[in-house]
Amino acid sequence: GSFPKPGEVSLAHHGVLFLDELPEFHRDTLEVLRQPLEDGKVTIARALQTVTFPARFTLVAAMNPCPCGYATDRTRQCTCTEGQIRRYRMRISGPLLDRIDIHIEVPRLRPEEMLEPSLSEPSAAIRERVMRAREIQLKRFEGTGIFYNAHMQQKHMRTFCALTNGAKEMLRMAIESLGLSARASDRILKVARTIADLAGADVLCEEHVSEAIQYRTLDREIFV
Repeated sequence: GSFPKPGEVSLAHHGVLFLDELPEFHRDTLEVLRQPLEDGKVTIARALQTVTFPARFTLVAAMNPCPCGYATDRTRQCTCTEGQIRRYRMRISGPLLDRIDIHIEVPRLRPEEMLEPSLSEPSAAIRERVMRAREIQLKRFEGTGIFYNAHMQQKHMRTFCALTNGAKEMLRMAIESLGLSARASDRILKVARTIADLAGADVLCEEHVSEAIQYRTLDREIFV
């Protein structure tokens, strides 16, 4: 209308925006997410006025690996052709994927995994590690106007993302072999910085960068 109102991304400001079945959204709708994911705001221009709404949210999205849903299933056979899988995946543009920090495959749980008691790390212990990492970041960015690693710009990354020689070489090889864009490689560095914070490390080592690269499933094209 003539008078812009906040949409879903602005209403999710400082919260979570969850999009299920991501490739089923119209591509034009998904492309609109690029500006707020990059800048944390949405600008709407109308004949009478231009309005900017805040939109600093956490995007969480889910999708199947293919149209039938069984491309990576361990028990059921996929009925899709390679072309169908590729067209399905291409509904999500590369520039949008570049702006998503982490994309991972979540496999179907086996019956024994659902029935046996979990031996994973307790939530309370995870929360404690996360809170320590948050404190590290708040202290790191004090006086800069940002609060989290995800909000770092190039000037912050040059200061706070020191890499060992081995980590630099690993990132260089990943950029070359996966054809990563500059934006995607920056996202890897930010995730690696957070992984290092969780481990209490000051410098980004090979294990931090390696883990961050593993969280770029769609860049590695394991679904095709």
